[in-house]
Amino acid sequence: MPNARENPHEYPRRILIAVTGLSPQIVTETLYALAVAPTASPFIPTEIHLISTRSGAEKARLALLSEEPGWFHRLSRDYALPPIHFSADTIHVLEDVNGKPLEDIRSPEDNRRAADGITGIIREFTADPDCALHVSIAGGRKTMGFFLGYALSLYGRPQDKLSHVLVSEPFEASIGFYYPTPASHVLEMPGGRLVDSAQAQITLAELPFVSLRHGLPEALLTGRASYNETVEAARHALAPAELQIDLEARRVRAAGKIFALPPAELALLSVFARRALRGEAPLPAPAKELADADWKKRYLVELRWIAGPMKDLDETERALRKGMDGEYFSAHLSKLKKILRRELGPAAEPYLISDGGSRPRRYSLGLRPAAVSYDTFQAPQQIGATISNILPGA
Repeated sequence: MPNARENPHEYPRRILIAVTGLSPQIVTETLYALAVAPTASPFIPTEIHLISTRSGAEKARLALLSEEPGWFHRLSRDYALPPIHFSADTIHVLEDVNGKPLEDIRSPEDNRRAADGITGIIREFTADPDCALHVSIAGGRKTMGFFLGYALSLYGRPQDKLSHVLVSEPFEASIGFYYPTPASHVLEMPGGRLVDSAQAQITLAELPFVSLRHGLPEALLTGRASYNETVEAARHALAPAELQIDLEARRVRAAGKIFALPPAELALLSVFARRALRGEAPLPAPAKELADADWKKRYLVELRWIAGPMKDLDETERALRKGMDGEYFSAHLSKLKKILRRELGPAAEPYLISDGGSRPRRYSLGLRPAAVSYDTFQAPQQIGATISNILPGA
């Protein structure tokens, strides 16, 4: 039996999202294909959201939502569709850098603003686990359709679908055609030719996409990252894992992201990173209730590199005076894993200390030697605040 969570029509919140330009017909055409003449289970939206420029939004409002011609309302009446929330409030107008409605998308800056706006809308909707999206890229400028499709690839889930709508000849060339009517409705084509819209055929072409959501850090799934930042994070998540450690600055670069680590956790990571760099064998953890002098030695070597010659490590040395036991090791390993997963999301996996998966447990960092390096590097400005927040309590 199919997983209910992968059947879009079973979700309580079902959203049709489309980019539109000067041809709002794609909204009613897509709605018709989904709800009236589907090839599989009907997907009847509970909401319709459009993304457009100022002029495109105004044309959509007048053509689809006005009393006359009000093509969305006509379609709903003609085919007795259940209530669908679609109003001027669900038409999202892209904004320029000053927060003013975009008239068109022509410059590189316009494209960046459109990309960020579209990505933000898709990110917001995909954060709701009770909704399924059907995303149409049939309308608007080609760049808008590309950004919408790519945003769904970045954030989409199994229940989300992507499509393009195809209209039979000669109706695709008619500015007066909005959907196949249940009764005869004659349209005049350019050149004076008369056609009956009831004879039109609409096909919905579903477009498979690769979801990259699993590779995005949690901060990008829930935050307000730009389109470029999100794409860059996805690229790094798919790239071969590389770890760079800056002990003096107490930060690392992993999966393309620079972030700080508390000294205790950084020292533990560095123990295993140095062994990976040298190609050394996995290590058994300290015994649970038996202090291990060798573990104390290798750990304090890294911690002294991090603390520097002026830092007092008396408190740590007292805690480890007899050696490091399993409880101390496990507590800091657990905290290290939590920080890495928080910072990197699913992309953290190659950077986690592994216990080998079988007994006896032997721990290692599963990176090849060439993927590990020690160096200094400049942190982005926003990372500086994170570092300053962590260090005082280290």
